[in-house]
Amino acid sequence: MPDNISKIGSSNSETTTNTAAPATGSAAKPHSPAPEYIPNRRSYLWIWIVVFLVVGIGGLVYYRNKEAAAAAAKTKAAMANRSVPITTAAVTTGPIGIYINALGTVTSVYTATMTTRVDGLIVSVNYTEGQMVHKGDVLVQIDPRPYLAAQTQAEGTLAHDEALLAEARIDLDRYQLAFNRNAIPKQQLDDQIQTVKQDEGTVKNDQGTLAAATTNVDYATIKAPIDGRVGLRLVDPGNIVTAASSTPLVVITQLQPITVIFSVAEDYLPQIQKQMHQGHKMSVDAFDRNQQSKLASGTLLTLDNQIDTTTGTVKLKAIFANSDISLFPNQFVNARLLVDTQQNATLVPAAAIQRNPQGAFVYVVKSNQAAMQSVTIGTTDGGLAAVQGVNPGDAVAVTGFDKLQDGAKVSIQKSPADNSSPANATSGSGSGKGAGSNSSTAQETSSGGNRP
Repeated sequence: MPDNISKIGSSNSETTTNTAAPATGSAAKPHSPAPEYIPNRRSYLWIWIVVFLVVGIGGLVYYRNKEAAAAAAKTKAAMANRSVPITTAAVTTGPIGIYINALGTVTSVYTATMTTRVDGLIVSVNYTEGQMVHKGDVLVQIDPRPYLAAQTQAEGTLAHDEALLAEARIDLDRYQLAFNRNAIPKQQLDDQIQTVKQDEGTVKNDQGTLAAATTNVDYATIKAPIDGRVGLRLVDPGNIVTAASSTPLVVITQLQPITVIFSVAEDYLPQIQKQMHQGHKMSVDAFDRNQQSKLASGTLLTLDNQIDTTTGTVKLKAIFANSDISLFPNQFVNARLLVDTQQNATLVPAAAIQRNPQGAFVYVVKSNQAAMQSVTIGTTDGGLAAVQGVNPGDAVAVTGFDKLQDGAKVSIQKSPADNSSPANATSGSGSGKGAGSNSSTAQETSSGGNRP
């Protein structure tokens, strides 16, 4: 038994020794798996870090967007509860003009370029630059003495030859009496008749020479042929001028009246001709380059006799009294021709018309609340526009568009220039002045503000 026990013990010890040996062997190689496990754990760690960062940033953005949306909703609710201060104008009915706008050039009715017809020395210049002169005023005086001398010589020659003619006629009467008494031959009488005719021809020649000399004397004095304005001085006293030279001595341009030539499309020709055939005087207004200020008002004078085939336009000429000299030759203007007048049109201030991608609209104010109403724009005349889509008597907003929206509450403010009811706080004419003097300005004014 003890031997068996000892064997068993030794066997167990061997087993224990043998079992422990592999453990000792594995412990002797501790670094063999390390190069594979450590990098894999680090790569998974970075992936988790990136995931956590993305989730965190996304959550932060979502939270901030949610706060911003809540703040916007809160602001919108506050705006909805707060009224927008505006001024209004009443929709009216009345006449409005239908105009044709065109580019025009101011032209003078008469322009006189004065040149000399005789040679000589300029002894005086009797005008100042820019002076308004009248027909018959002496402008430039050329030395007339040579031409006065020629005139005197022609007068002397004429007097001499007239005396010879008178003597020849006396002799002819004597020869006629003598021939009647058969005292002289017929040939002598005929010769005297021809002598008288020769002297008559000489006298006519002398008369022509005298007329030419007198004309040269007149040419030495340069007078204004028309009323108008002289330009800059082109000659000075002491200058020698010749008839062969084309250099002008003075240029006169008529300013009163004055005309404007402009072109319109041939499509408007039937309307214009209809008005002219009926004897109507068609009004024409001239505006400055920016179409902000009206320079003058006139009437249509005539139209050209043919259409320009290259542009499809026809030229028209309007005449203006130009009493204040507001129009100047060769000035660029914008001409506006009144071709017709639309009666009983629904009128709103041009400043009340707003635009969005869907078209034109106005804000109609009822019970202190603004409602967007689409309109169709017709004719625009200065600060007024003919529209369809609203009713006469409606109140439309003309200010406050930067904060005004459809359905917004409003508080109607009175204009300082109007003490009437709130619905008419801003008159149509006042709106027109604020919007500009033409349709394009009104459109620019209405293009501002918010668009729902």
